Amino acid sequence: MQGENHALMFEFPEYKDKIHEMKMSNKGFGSLVDEYHHLDHKIRGLEMANIPTDDENFRDLRMRRVQLKDEIYQQITQQ
Repeated sequence: MQGENHALMFEFPEYKDKIHEMKMSNKGFGSLVDEYHHLDHKIRGLEMANIPTDDENFRDLRMRRVQLKDEIYQQITQQ
């Protein structure tokens, strides 16, 4: 769905506190979360503003967001 908010607090509400704790204590994890947040914001902005973007570029942005989300999930469920 276009413009849908994929913020981590909505994607993983049960891990909200853990994500915050890990972000504060692990710089590498914090960087992943920050990249995810910025990318999600960029994708939503493009969707909401109907800014033309080629399909390949948009697909690449969304694929990177999925990769980040998977990596974040792996880390929060391992600890």
